[in-house]
Amino acid sequence: MRPAIVLFGDSITQQSFRPGGWGAALADAYSRQADIVLRGYGGYNTRWALFLLHHIFPLDSSKPPVAATIFFGANDAALSGRTSEHQHVPVDEYKENLKKIVHHLKKSSPTMLIVLITPPPVDEEGRNEYARSLHGESARELPERTNEVTGTYAQQCVQLANELGVHTIDVWSKMQETEGWQKKFLSDGLHLTPEGNAVVYQEVVRVFSEAWLHAEEMPYDFPHHSEIDGSNPKKAFEQRCL
Repeated sequence: MRPAIVLFGDSITQQSFRPGGWGAALADAYSRQADIVLRGYGGYNTRWALFLLHHIFPLDSSKPPVAATIFFGANDAALSGRTSEHQHVPVDEYKENLKKIVHHLKKSSPTMLIVLITPPPVDEEGRNEYARSLHGESARELPERTNEVTGTYAQQCVQLANELGVHTIDVWSKMQETEGWQKKFLSDGLHLTPEGNAVVYQEVVRVFSEAWLHAEEMPYDFPHHSEIDGSNPKKAFEQRCL
């Protein structure tokens, strides 16, 4: 029946089905053409994501997804020695883990449209403000993430996509093209506002459309109501479904 598009990532993907989220917007855009399957795991990094591959993308599937977005890096880039160090993955390992994910997806389906998405930028002061809102003045003083370090992860993601010949969206660079991106696109210095979600949605739709997955060019799963003859409805379903 309908093809599936899997969104695989961390909390930025997990939260994407909230009101104003980029995943919810994709589900709306492809509502009659494809099923948007959410597989977002808050707090996860690429090291932990590897354990999920055979569950989410089984190699013996008779109908693998037609496309997948891979959106990790925000947690990998947490700084070693700081409050979120258990999530930290060295940048070289991050790149190698992404490579393993891509190879698994290609093995699952050589025709799958794979889109790597870089982590978004980090507003360090926004992260500190968020920590103070939770813990008051006893909150940590040193940032657990920095925009500079996250940028190195974004660069490796883009570089790997070029090396493997898959599509990529450089959210880290794209958002910083807008003045005031820190508060416009990020709700707590890391996660996305509705405007930040809109940036991701627009970029995903652009890449999908430039490839071969334009929603308006995909067939409906069942006939449009205008194709159904009220006096003989069976005919439309015989032509399209039987």
